[in-house]
Amino acid sequence: MADLSVKIAGVEFKNPVIPASGVFGYGREYEKMYELSRLGGIATKGTTITPRTGNLSPRIAETPSGMLNSVGLQNPGIDAFINNELPYLLTKNTVILANIAGSTADEYVKIAEMLDSTDVHMIELNISCPNVKQGGMAFGASCEGAASITKQVRKVTKKPLVVKLSPNVTSITDIAKAVEAEGADAVSLINTLLGMRIDINSRRPVLKNNMGGMSGPAVFPVAVRMVWQTANAVKIPVIGMGGIASGEDAIEMMMAGASAVQVGGAVFIDPYAPLKIIDGMNKWLDNKKISAIKDIVGSVQQW
Repeated sequence: MADLSVKIAGVEFKNPVIPASGVFGYGREYEKMYELSRLGGIATKGTTITPRTGNLSPRIAETPSGMLNSVGLQNPGIDAFINNELPYLLTKNTVILANIAGSTADEYVKIAEMLDSTDVHMIELNISCPNVKQGGMAFGASCEGAASITKQVRKVTKKPLVVKLSPNVTSITDIAKAVEAEGADAVSLINTLLGMRIDINSRRPVLKNNMGGMSGPAVFPVAVRMVWQTANAVKIPVIGMGGIASGEDAIEMMMAGASAVQVGGAVFIDPYAPLKIIDGMNKWLDNKKISAIKDIVGSVQQW
């Protein structure tokens, strides 16, 4: 079998497959089906300074080849995460990326400061959530906002810092370069595309929040393009996500320049999707007689 191990910002991953933030909770439900240690890592549910109940229902809707969600960062808050969820996760022999979000810069800084004294492996700074009323998207929509929040968080933590980028911007490469300049150790992309559907009988949006984040196979080509552009614009590692549903998809994303991948919507279709993607990557590499996954990162050849 091929060597699937990768290293990102000094952190060793046994394989490059990570369930994305928001689809895997804290892993407790999935552990009933398989050992979490088989995963390369886990990106936790986005955590805020205080508990959030999230947006009102309906907040999830199917779309052709994907889904819309406006869950709104429902989570128990940073104290509950540190006291109840993180100790459990740290026993699972996999890399834990604590995804954090806030409505203000001070909230991001406070959460990062609290996590710095824990044993969490990495912090994923979510400045790109499209379905909350404040924060998140506001910080990730401009180079200035993204750079400022990254700089402030970087000052209070020595943890490897991954900044999660939004596709709902004019130039994702400029924002990636801005956060790199302020101390980001890696970037992850793409978060969901902002979308909307309307029930033509009721004449109301299908989501209570009107708009939501679109994910699933339909966004995959957009994600590959943005990962490729970003990987060619920055020197820090890129974690790719957006519509990955198979081992071949993951290989393609890594050829575009991703050093690892996150799997989102596919987990809702098949909870075993991350393991099937790992197996699919192994099979492809073996068939091509490639001994290590790292050898394909950024290997796409332009015409």
